[in-house]
Amino acid sequence: MQEFDVAVVGAGAAGLFCAGVAAQLGLKVVLIDHSEKVAEKIRISGGGRCNFTNRELDPSAPHKHFLGQNPHFCRSALSRYTPQDFIALVQRHGIAFHEKHKGQLFCDRSAQDIIDMLQAECAAGANGGSVTPWQPCTVKSIRFSDAGQRETVPSRYELESDRGTVSVGALVIATGGLSIPKIGATDFGYRVAKQFDVRLIETRPGLVPLTFDGDTWAPWAQLAGLALPVGIETGARKTKGAFVEDLLFTHRGLSGPAVLQISSYWQDGTPIRMDLAPGVNLAEELATAKQRSRKLIANELASLMPSRLADAWVQRDLGWQRPVSDATDKALAKLADGLSRWEITPTGTEGYRKAEVTLGGIDTRDLSSQTLESKQPGLYFIGEVVDVTGWLGGYNFQWAWASAHACAQALAARAGKA
Repeated sequence: MQEFDVAVVGAGAAGLFCAGVAAQLGLKVVLIDHSEKVAEKIRISGGGRCNFTNRELDPSAPHKHFLGQNPHFCRSALSRYTPQDFIALVQRHGIAFHEKHKGQLFCDRSAQDIIDMLQAECAAGANGGSVTPWQPCTVKSIRFSDAGQRETVPSRYELESDRGTVSVGALVIATGGLSIPKIGATDFGYRVAKQFDVRLIETRPGLVPLTFDGDTWAPWAQLAGLALPVGIETGARKTKGAFVEDLLFTHRGLSGPAVLQISSYWQDGTPIRMDLAPGVNLAEELATAKQRSRKLIANELASLMPSRLADAWVQRDLGWQRPVSDATDKALAKLADGLSRWEITPTGTEGYRKAEVTLGGIDTRDLSSQTLESKQPGLYFIGEVVDVTGWLGGYNFQWAWASAHACAQALAARAGKA
């Protein structure tokens, strides 16, 4: 049996960072992952360039950008390890990056730069600390010895794996959620929670494309590949989400940043509402065009939105298939209202196979917001496995870094290293 101070299960963003920080604080860490490659989710994120954080994140108001049963839970970790802290780390490693829009930061070259940086941090142990990677390695079972009730014998976790048995004083679960199973996502973290009676919030796909039934979507499937900026919203009051982002039509439904964002707020059976020409007073524009133009309505609309969308929309009513000057005021008002307040009800989502994150997870009522330790002594949960989900745009990575850092600091304090 091999002994370490800490076992971190999951070599993704949160797990790698936690292991590296803990080792630099003097802890001996075994980092276990069942996949052959580390951090596949980092590798494919941001179109391969990794949107690693967001400058606009306000740690004092996490409810602005994070969802969960208690969005304020993440305030402590986010305020102690901010986007500026991670940016400083990226700069120390000489990684070039740029801001795309809305505070989103991407690597200039490749997401691999972030993975290499995290592995370098793991290799930079200090004061006897180190990271020993076990990969690929499957954890078969976990046992907890409650000998810690006796001061002379500290409590330990024993992990049976296909590389043998390991004994540790603390166990960190950083295995993520259920999203994108083809790159290794599993329910391991949730099973560990159940084993130790840590409560769970029901999970569902987040940041995911929305789908519609065939009959509903038939008129719009022809627009697959079309993108345009829209205003989009769903829900009401405390459950309301609203964004102005790009929308993408697909053969099965809607995608693009606007829909990925709204999907985290959408509830089954409820509609989404869209303004297909945000910032434009369509009623006024069409009324003005009626006085001066002989163009077809579709051609007038094509100056305000993509022509493919304009052509498809006017096919829905014979009153719109004519020159704008010949249309009735009622028909033009109905057209403007429909485009400005398009309401449509999805039948589902593309599921975990295309979801960027998993909503729900470890119930934050059973975790310390300061340390990420659960009510089970010495058992910690960090990153996506926790019921903390950020907006699209680098927020989920920042939660991974912040929760990992808070956890590592707590592990060091627990071991008397801080």
